[in-house]
Amino acid sequence: MKEYDIIVIGAGAGTKLVTPPSKIGKRVAVFEKESPGGTCLNRGCIPSKMVIYPSELIRMAKDTEKFPVFFKEKPEADVDKIFQRVNDTVKQDSDSIPVAYEKNPNIDFYQKQVRFIDNRILSDGTETYTAKHIFIVTGTRPHIPEIPGLKDTPYWTSREALSPNSFPKSLLIVGAGFISLELGAAYAAYGCQVTGLTRTDVLRSADGDIKKELNKHLPFPIESHYQIQKVQFEDGLFVVTGITKDGQTTIHKAERLLMATGIRPNTDDLGLENTKIKTSDSGYIQVNETLETTEPGIYAFGDVIGRYFFRHSANFEGEYLFEHLYGNQTNLPIQYPPMPEAVFTHPQIASVGFTEEELIQKKVPYYKGINPYSSSATGMARMSDSGFVKVLVSKETEQVLGAHIIGDEASNLIHQIILGMYLKAKLDDYLGMIYIHPAISEITRNAFRKVREEKLKG
Repeated sequence: MKEYDIIVIGAGAGTKLVTPPSKIGKRVAVFEKESPGGTCLNRGCIPSKMVIYPSELIRMAKDTEKFPVFFKEKPEADVDKIFQRVNDTVKQDSDSIPVAYEKNPNIDFYQKQVRFIDNRILSDGTETYTAKHIFIVTGTRPHIPEIPGLKDTPYWTSREALSPNSFPKSLLIVGAGFISLELGAAYAAYGCQVTGLTRTDVLRSADGDIKKELNKHLPFPIESHYQIQKVQFEDGLFVVTGITKDGQTTIHKAERLLMATGIRPNTDDLGLENTKIKTSDSGYIQVNETLETTEPGIYAFGDVIGRYFFRHSANFEGEYLFEHLYGNQTNLPIQYPPMPEAVFTHPQIASVGFTEEELIQKKVPYYKGINPYSSSATGMARMSDSGFVKVLVSKETEQVLGAHIIGDEASNLIHQIILGMYLKAKLDDYLGMIYIHPAISEITRNAFRKVREEKLKG
């Protein structure tokens, strides 16, 4: 049996527990059955943004006549070259990870599947391994619902959509969450005829005002509350039959079908049944306040524990564990700061904290301030016809409980509020600072002014 100080299962966010402890003398083994870098690098955050950003340039160019600025010809994209750049860059970055590990005498990288055969013993089918600390960071994969006929078709997941063999003229997307809105917007900008189908609301967990604004400015048509009955693939076309919210049976056809219907944890092939490690009914690993599983010495973090599904949250958890186990913050439970999120669709969306609906459900008293992009100097300069900043402020503490932004640069604009929430800033703090005129951040200031107006009304 090979013994290490640390074993890491998953070379995505798990890398947070590979190189840092190796630098303080820990012997580390890391196992990865797919490409190093995890979902974020190989089939998620990074490649999707490399696809999305050029599509935003096309949208900007198409929206210039109102200024008026004219181009002699409409913008066109060499989509094949865009995707080739994405694939080449991702592969280069992924391939560089094992190379770096090979240069480190304290790290052994294994490109293989490993399973538990006992509480603290792992096997790759040939050799066995153990360690003082074992970290499970295996992430998630697409969840594919049971739809008659679907499994017999060459449907896509985000993996194929980010590395297509050829760019389709038409695309059906099932689901209306992050993946659907981001990739659908990019494909539509590149000239693909995109149609979305979802059995619930579009971006169903978002703040209600955000959902209303998004539905007014969808980057491609989405039919909500649609119940799919069957999927077929005939003569090179997907044929999706379903029932509308009005009870009508309709048929949608397209060259490609992208299933963006949620995720499931990668825990079913770890041999957890041979351990004391417990999972939820959905398969997510249960951990305590220090991210330790029900087997002492074995920890889990990232998507696989089902708390947050962002690379930035997984990175935070990994950094916490390094400090907790090998640094200066031993025995302290993890304390999450405000956890932001963003959807890089068009229009862009960013959120942090509670939605208004959650505050109403919890019966928390709050003030609300909403300011549209158009009601600002920079909004006038950009001739903004959509977007707003919404802030929800506690009536008791006057601290921000939640913030929701839809519009240009939303994912950057919200960071001012994230910092304020982290520092427990109050309404007067946001109103007392000086904002650059006429920067986009004045929209945020105006939202807080709306809160002040509501407060003064009593």
